[in-house]
Amino acid sequence: MYTDPTKKFKAKKVEEIEQELKKIKASGLPVHRVFLADGDAMTLPYRRLKEILELINHYFPSINRISSYCLPRNLSNKTIEQLTELQLLGLTLMYVGCESGDDQVLTFIDKGESYESSLTALTKIKSAGMKSSVMILNGLGGPEYSHQHALNSAKLMNSAQPDYLSTLVVSFPFGDLKFSENFNGKFRQLNQLELFQEMDVLLSNLSLKRTIFRSDHASNYLVLKGVLGKDKERMLQQVKQAITSPEHAHLRQEWQRGL
Repeated sequence: MYTDPTKKFKAKKVEEIEQELKKIKASGLPVHRVFLADGDAMTLPYRRLKEILELINHYFPSINRISSYCLPRNLSNKTIEQLTELQLLGLTLMYVGCESGDDQVLTFIDKGESYESSLTALTKIKSAGMKSSVMILNGLGGPEYSHQHALNSAKLMNSAQPDYLSTLVVSFPFGDLKFSENFNGKFRQLNQLELFQEMDVLLSNLSLKRTIFRSDHASNYLVLKGVLGKDKERMLQQVKQAITSPEHAHLRQEWQRGL
C-alpha cells in the first residue's frame, strides 16, 4: 500500500485512537474483535502498543480478540516477555506474510526477510502464547524457482507449525511485472497447470499437526480447505485431479476470481 507515493505511513496519535474508541462505544455497536489497521502495527514500539491495547480493553472489556499484520523484522526489537504481556492484553493473532521460505526468491522480490528471520518471528509469536496466520504466495518464484520455492516454504512451515496457513496466487491485475528484472528477466506468471504442480509439491512436503489450511482467496483457481495433517491426502487428491482432469475439478473461472 505504501509504495504508492500519494500514501505515506504515519502512526496515528494515541489521543486520536482514544477518540475513535469513545465514538464507537457511544454508538452502542457490539464490538468483539479489533484489527489494528491498516499498515503493520508491529512497527510501533512495545510501549505504544501496550498503551493502545489498554485503551481498547478499557472501552471494550469483553473484547474477544485483537489481531494485527506482522512483518517478521518488526518483532526483532520486542522480547518474548513483552509479546506475552501484549497477548495478555488481548493481542492474540498475528497475520504474517512470509510469502516464501526460499531465501533466493525472497531476495528477488526485495522482501527484506529470510527463512531465518521468518522462523525466528513465528517462534517468538508461539512462545508468547499468540497464534499465527501465515500467507504463502503460490507462483512467487516463477517457473524457474517454483520447485525450491514450494520445497523451502514447506520446510519453513514444518519448523514453525503455524495455527493457520493460507496460499494466495501471485497476480498482476494491472499488468505490473516490475520485479521480473530481479529474476534476470525470466519471471513470468505460472499458468494453471504449473500453479497446481507447485501446490502439489508444497502440500506433499508439509508435515503439519493441527494447522488450519485455506486456499480460498479470490486469486485461487482451486479452492482447498482442511486441517493439516488429517486432511492432507484429501486435498492432495483435489490437486491431482486439477492437474489430470481440470474439467472435473470445479475450478474458478477468471471472472469468478474477483481481481
